[in-house]
Amino acid sequence: MSLRIGIVGLPNVGKSTLFNALTRAGAQVAPYPFTTVDPNVGIVPLEDERLEWLAELVKPERVVPASIEFVDIAGLVRGAHKGEGLGNQFLHHIRTVDAIVLVARAFEDPGVAHVAGVLDPLADIDTVDTELILADLGTVERRGERTRAQAKAKPKEYAAELEFLERLAANLNAGHRSSTLRRDEGEQAVLDELFLLTEKPRLYVVNVGEGQLADVDGQLAPVRELAAVEGAPVLAICAKLEAELAEWVADEARAYRYELRLSASGLQEIVRAAYSLLDLITFMTAVGGKEVRAWQIRRGTTAVKAAGKVHSDMERGFIRAEVVAYEALRHHGSLAAAREHGLLCIEGRDYVVQDGDVIQFRFNV
Repeated sequence: MSLRIGIVGLPNVGKSTLFNALTRAGAQVAPYPFTTVDPNVGIVPLEDERLEWLAELVKPERVVPASIEFVDIAGLVRGAHKGEGLGNQFLHHIRTVDAIVLVARAFEDPGVAHVAGVLDPLADIDTVDTELILADLGTVERRGERTRAQAKAKPKEYAAELEFLERLAANLNAGHRSSTLRRDEGEQAVLDELFLLTEKPRLYVVNVGEGQLADVDGQLAPVRELAAVEGAPVLAICAKLEAELAEWVADEARAYRYELRLSASGLQEIVRAAYSLLDLITFMTAVGGKEVRAWQIRRGTTAVKAAGKVHSDMERGFIRAEVVAYEALRHHGSLAAAREHGLLCIEGRDYVVQDGDVIQFRFNV
């Protein structure tokens, strides 16, 4: 499955414009709240010169790059945790994503009113956080009620969980996201069952006007200070410009970005930030002359778990992984040459997959 990222924020901050810039999906954009009702979804294949080179070498029937699924989620308003606006739908859709891109508005446009009447990226973020925290508090309180009922018959069995839920509720009541609370392995198992919104990794996008790109540091400073506490990435992106450039010829768009001193597209910046945030790497497989494919996994994933990413049968019947690093393969020009130089390694189930590994899994059916 693709990495799934939700684009969230208040109405009229440019979420759908950013979504269109990233996916070229043509989602409706209008200067009033709740243009997005049901979430727009777009899957974006990721460019990777390593996969392209491997495909040139193997010449397969099919090349399948890694991808990211972006979800443009309905705008959130104050009171969303109680169902205000499209709150219930908004909160439900956030639960299904791997990470959040939280969009805050810094651009001025008299034709697009800010829902709060004033431009303040930190206030945008605070409103979103408040609603997510309150929604999570409701989830935790409901879990606490259920656990207390179960504890009447088995008080010792549920004592630790109740203590943790009380600490978690107190943390949320104090205005802190659940991700800030320390937890042990057993407590993490409880959190995994709750699917809390404030557990989601996030990166911040400050949506600026084209004229503000010259002073990006000034636009980002307050949000960077906030994000530094949690170690979250912060990007300044002009969503309107990126949506326009997405329709240009690639060379012309690249040249215009160069004039603006932009080293990468908004999509490239978000992909890099998301990979870093989630600690993702890519490995590749080549199946005969049929398919070359890139796969996303967490850094530190073992060979047997990576095999399961390809197919559950491979994980169950895992025998070994035949691994060659991309750089070694490219240097020698072929799998046969890499093997001759002793660079094709036979690895067991506990081998930790590295970024750029080209792997063939051997398994019993």
